[in-house]
Amino acid sequence: MIMCMSDIICVTNRKLCREDFLSRIERIASCKPSGIILREKDLSSKDYEELAARVMKICARYKVPIILHSFVDVAIKLGADAIHLPLPILRNLSKEQKSHFTQIGASCHSTGDAIEAQTLGCTYITAGHVFETDCKKGLPGRGLEFLGSVCEEVSIPVYGIGGIDSTNVASVRSKGAKGICLMSSLMVTEDVPGLLKSMEVKYEV
Repeated sequence: MIMCMSDIICVTNRKLCREDFLSRIERIASCKPSGIILREKDLSSKDYEELAARVMKICARYKVPIILHSFVDVAIKLGADAIHLPLPILRNLSKEQKSHFTQIGASCHSTGDAIEAQTLGCTYITAGHVFETDCKKGLPGRGLEFLGSVCEEVSIPVYGIGGIDSTNVASVRSKGAKGICLMSSLMVTEDVPGLLKSMEVKYEV
């Protein structure tokens, strides 16, 4: 028998959504990804807090981990136990602030970034962008060798991000990545379950 297990983290971008954003979150959460990063960092702190509270309720209903992004004070106020940060914010995170979270992630773009993030207490990182992506038009992907070197340099889980689809996802995992992140494709697809299923890792049992 072949069983599927999700190792996919969904990253949001409400500006890409072709439907109500919270409806999209509900559709994603119902598919049980390994986590959802609420990456709406263009919002004000107040607006992000209001959105995060609603998204957290949806994720709790489906028992899907929710990871807030950038807004540390909001995450603490809402009692979130996971936060994802750009390195500049992570560098300034106090020990007291870190104590509120069981999961801390960071976005890394080099092996040096990855090593620093691990040293600063991250429990996982995202590494990218691996392949060319519409989100970073005109910028070539850093490639699979980059991803492999990051995975070799740190002992915490690494999630590949950027331009990953069903044609290249196996090569990402083959470099030692714990899993993958999806953003653009997941925000625009009309078939959320189908997209996630096409990306899932399969185990023979």
